[in-house]
Amino acid sequence: MPHVLFICGKNKWRSPTAEDVFADYPGIECMSAGLSNDAATPVSIELIEWADLIFVMERAHKTKLAEQFRPHLSGKRVVCLGIADNYRFMEPALVKLLKTKVTPHLPPAHTHQ
Repeated sequence: MPHVLFICGKNKWRSPTAEDVFADYPGIECMSAGLSNDAATPVSIELIEWADLIFVMERAHKTKLAEQFRPHLSGKRVVCLGIADNYRFMEPALVKLLKTKVTPHLPPAHTHQ
């Protein structure tokens, strides 16, 4: 079962929303983390190694992730979603955007939510 990791800055709004939205998506397991030192769940080597597919919200996150964890990203697919920090947790517009941008990268779901 593929492991999907969602990353944003503080793991407060965007990545936890993504984790919640895709928690019941068939055929994957997901978690979320943040790149800031004060993130609710900071990105760790263990999380990077656990993940098969990593989604970052912004290009800056991809750069910072590579700077901090380059040796552990070998063979990992990192996708930048291009979602700015303009949303609150579970905001309907964010949920819709996540479903639109993330779903094409996931294994096909046999049941639609």
